[in-house]
Amino acid sequence: MIYAVWLPFLLPLIAVPAARRIAEALAPRPAAWLLTATTVALALCSTAALALLVVAGALLLPPVAAIGDLIKPLAGGNVLLTGLAAGAAAALLCFGATVLVRTVRRQTAELCEARRLMGRPKAGDLSVLRDGRPDAYALPGRPGRIVVTTGMLQALEPVEREALFAHERAHLSGRHHLFLACAELAALCHPTLRSLRPSIGYALERWADESAADAVGDRSVAARAIGRAALAARSAPSPRPSAALAAAAGPVPRRVAALLDRRPAAARSRGRTVRGFAVVLLACLALSAGAAVEAGTDLHRSVETAQGESDN
Repeated sequence: MIYAVWLPFLLPLIAVPAARRIAEALAPRPAAWLLTATTVALALCSTAALALLVVAGALLLPPVAAIGDLIKPLAGGNVLLTGLAAGAAAALLCFGATVLVRTVRRQTAELCEARRLMGRPKAGDLSVLRDGRPDAYALPGRPGRIVVTTGMLQALEPVEREALFAHERAHLSGRHHLFLACAELAALCHPTLRSLRPSIGYALERWADESAADAVGDRSVAARAIGRAALAARSAPSPRPSAALAAAAGPVPRRVAALLDRRPAAARSRGRTVRGFAVVLLACLALSAGAAVEAGTDLHRSVETAQGESDN
């Protein structure tokens, strides 16, 4: 187990760049799903590997071995290395759990404060805040709300407001905050996965951009609304919950250029190159999952042997 268990920690170094290259050639919606699924799969494999290291090290302790009915030591592997690896894995798991709890508490407090400030919506899912600083964002929850300030309403023309609202509604209807939550959680499991967070955020914003363009029936209007909203918001930044998604977020010039480019994503990509990266990504995911399963199976066999059971 001590050898196979390391693969889930190494394979993200190859899988993450491959996933990013594939996402660049896809439409926003499948790109968001691909990147999020990749981060979740790699995070689960690396977390499983950490847990297996902790279990293997814990079984070296006499009290734990007694609970597991081990009548002889586990076979295979260096005892010192197993113990050190288990200690490091336990520290990483505890650190990740602590950061996760703190993040959830902070974001929950921010969302509660935002809902308190916006009060009751007066027009469906729309809440207007009396604030001269231009801002607009999708506030997740039950139900979700579109929050816009009077400053943002004054900065946009009526048709641009409709595009902005359609953008934020796409965030709510697509539950994009859950995609970002998965990305944040995955980043706690493996540091390499943090580099996919901006790519996922960009794909989600592009997804909402395309929805806004479809809603107003004019891609140039959607592009103009996003550009003007971003310029207005940056002129007088307004604090918003970290879990909220906003049209003014991310690389706005790149998003506007993508809206004005009417060619489909497939026409801008190199099919053979993308297929090559897809093969690499699938191989990494399969190897990572297979290594985690193999490590778990090997540990299970070692425990059975230490319990005096037959290897068969």
